[in-house]
Amino acid sequence: MATPKGQKPKIKDKQIKKKKRKKPSMGPKASSILKLFMTFLVTSIAISELSMASDPELLTDFEYPSSNSSTTTSSPLNSNYFRFTGARSLVGAPPPKEFNALLANFKTFPALFGQGVSVAVFRFPCGGINPIHSHPRSAEVFVLISGNLEVGFVDTKNKLYNKTIEAGDMFVFPKGLAHYQFNFDVINPAIAVSVYASANAGVVSIPVNLFTSGIDDAILAKSFKTDVSIVRKIKTGLFPNLTKMNF
Repeated sequence: MATPKGQKPKIKDKQIKKKKRKKPSMGPKASSILKLFMTFLVTSIAISELSMASDPELLTDFEYPSSNSSTTTSSPLNSNYFRFTGARSLVGAPPPKEFNALLANFKTFPALFGQGVSVAVFRFPCGGINPIHSHPRSAEVFVLISGNLEVGFVDTKNKLYNKTIEAGDMFVFPKGLAHYQFNFDVINPAIAVSVYASANAGVVSIPVNLFTSGIDDAILAKSFKTDVSIVRKIKTGLFPNLTKMNF
C-alpha cells in the first residue's frame, strides 16, 4: 500500500524493538577453573613473599640466645657478646697451603642472629679454588683484598658471566646461582672477604652434594654419561676440606 504524501511510513514495532540478549551464565566448569586460577594466584603471591624473606624479623633490638633457642652461647650479655675475635688468627698468618674459609655467621658469632648479615674470609694459595657452589638464602658481595682471581657464575639460562678481578675489585654473585673463584696466579696467593645478606646464607657445594651425599655411583655415571670407575675416581680426588665448609 502506498503511503500518503507527507506521511512517514509506519514501521512495525518488532522492527524497532531489539530483542534483549541474555548474558551467558558461567557454567560450573568455568567457575571451577576461575576458583582454581584465583587459588593459584594467591598461592603464588604467598610463595613469592616467602622467597623474598630472609632472616626472621626481630621483635627486640637484638637476639641473645637462650637454652630454648637454636643457638647457644656461654658469653655473658655485655659488649664482648658483639665482638668476634675469630679472624685474629689471620693476622700475620703465612700463606695458606690450601684453600680455606673463615666464617662469621650466627653459628660462630651468635650476635648476628636475626641481623641479616654474615661475613666470610677466603684465602687462596697459588692455583687454589673455591669450587662451584651456591648460597640458597643470600646473594654474595665478594671483595678481593689481595691477589688476582678469576670469578664467575652461571645463570638459569646457562650463560656464564666470568671475569678476572684484581685487588680492590668487588663482584656480585646473585642469590642461588652456581659460582666459583679461582686463583690462576702461580706466584701470589689471594685473600678475599664476602658479605652475605643473611646470618645463615647456606652453601650448596656442587662437588660435595653430588659425590659425597650417597647418590648411587650408577646414577651419577648415567647423569654425566660416563662410567662408574670415573665417578669413583672423582670421589677420591675431592678436596678434603670441601665438606668442612658450613655456612
